[in-house]
Amino acid sequence: MKKTNIAISAPLVATLLFLSTSCGSDSSTTKNLTLVAYNSFTPPEGAFDAFTKDTGITVDIATAGDAGEMVAKASLTSGNPEGDVMWGVDNTLISRAIENEIFAGDPTEVDYGYVCVNFDIDALGQTQPPLTLQDLTSADYKGMLVVQNPATSSTGLAFLLATVAAFGDNWPDYWEQLVENDVQVVDSWDDAYYSSFTRYGGDRSLVVSYSTSPPAEVLFADPPLAVGSPAPTGVASETCFKQVEYAGVLRGTEYSKQAQQLVEYLAGPTFQALLPESLFVYPANPDVALPQSFIKYAPEISSSFSLLPDEIAKNRQSWTDQWTAIVLK
Repeated sequence: MKKTNIAISAPLVATLLFLSTSCGSDSSTTKNLTLVAYNSFTPPEGAFDAFTKDTGITVDIATAGDAGEMVAKASLTSGNPEGDVMWGVDNTLISRAIENEIFAGDPTEVDYGYVCVNFDIDALGQTQPPLTLQDLTSADYKGMLVVQNPATSSTGLAFLLATVAAFGDNWPDYWEQLVENDVQVVDSWDDAYYSSFTRYGGDRSLVVSYSTSPPAEVLFADPPLAVGSPAPTGVASETCFKQVEYAGVLRGTEYSKQAQQLVEYLAGPTFQALLPESLFVYPANPDVALPQSFIKYAPEISSSFSLLPDEIAKNRQSWTDQWTAIVLK
């Protein structure tokens, strides 16, 4: 996969604050750093052992809800953070993080992936799986799709942005069609995937998830799948929005020098190699090879929807408000 760089400039005031904080903490020492992350941040046991061995610093993880909730909380505590480093602010929310001066300096790209519609192969039966966004409005899929609320979920926001990128000014009409086709809305990815999706006992065979969900289904199948078995879920490959995630030093940390060391570790090859089969995202570090599970089970997304960060920043709230009026009326 080709790495995509998104240049982001923090406000001057944030840069100056970062410099003053860094200078003030050069002599500070700590045995612990707190990494703030979204709930689904689940690196394997021992993921930070190499960092601790090199620095003597233990990393504690503090989860803060979905990425959207995490950024909202961090905005309220900007300058007086609840941790030292934040992981997982994505390109749908990075402009909000910068506007609220959450980070000290520019954040670092750490991974990327694709938010796409997934389908349960067995649950669809003889129904041909969807391929495109427009397919989802067909009566063939009435009552089958569950999506996340973009006001509460970064996954839901990414899917909303995909429809904006695909249909332009006509995106509200598209959502009217989804409403008529009995789309279900839930608050989070967890709710959608583990409660509503048919794979886990729900009644919705189409779910907004990720292009890398199929390898996760294979690796964590219970009971285990036979060697060489196909994945039980598939991906509608023309529905995808590219999602890029960042990590950065939180403005106001007392330990900015050590926090920056942790960010560098998060972007380095040791930690990056753990990402595919723990967080099921693509490592941003181009020197990290993908595991066979990704090569075999994650479809290659040759094209995806995207929007510029400035465009997202300018319109995110109005698009979300308009979506709410259409879908949750």
